[in-house]
Amino acid sequence: MDCLFCKIAAGDIPSTKVYEDAEMLAFRDIDPKAPTHILLIPKAHIASAAELTAENSALAGRILAKAAELAKAEDLCEGYRLVTNIGDAAGQSVKHLHFHLLGGRDFGWPPG
Repeated sequence: MDCLFCKIAAGDIPSTKVYEDAEMLAFRDIDPKAPTHILLIPKAHIASAAELTAENSALAGRILAKAAELAKAEDLCEGYRLVTNIGDAAGQSVKHLHFHLLGGRDFGWPPG
């Protein structure tokens, strides 16, 4: 498999880690879209949120809880955005489930 995020999770490609445990990794985006831009990924390959199942959905919940913890640690008390893209039409450029934690500036609505 030639998955960029699997290679990052395995340590084959360096990243600026913010958090890591046996099941997930959080690291700073190399092309940030906000002053704080952290990517949170499962270490197991899941292509997108569309591939979540009853068996792996608890991990997604843990990732969301970790995102909230990291937002507090990053002092994003004014608010933040947490987003995942699903499929090419939505802008998913890496086919590995990941959540963008973005903060440190105001965001408009609708996005995109």
